[in-house]
Amino acid sequence: MDCDSIQMAMTEEHQLTERKECGRRGRKPGRKTSSEKIDIKAKLERSRQSARECRARKKLRYQYLEELVADREKAVIALRAELERYMQWGRQLDENTSPNEVNQLLKDIGILKQEIFA
Repeated sequence: MDCDSIQMAMTEEHQLTERKECGRRGRKPGRKTSSEKIDIKAKLERSRQSARECRARKKLRYQYLEELVADREKAVIALRAELERYMQWGRQLDENTSPNEVNQLLKDIGILKQEIFA
């Protein structure tokens, strides 16, 4: 059995050296046909087009985000004005004065009935 394993190892080694002598499979580097050159040009053009589209999408995304931020800032300003108005009403109520805006608001939402004001 030992002889058989040595013989198998020798045949495998012989096969490996044969493959190395043949060279590599596939295309040889540096040898490009004219159709491959055209393919490379087409590939480069597709890459450029893809890059242009990517930049355009990025620009649109940033514009969308800027508009979103501007809208949120407007909402924050409006909410701060509303908060300030409510704080002012609270101060007036603490001083036992009833602001007309509060009465109108309560009347609009239906908490106060019309006969209270009449």
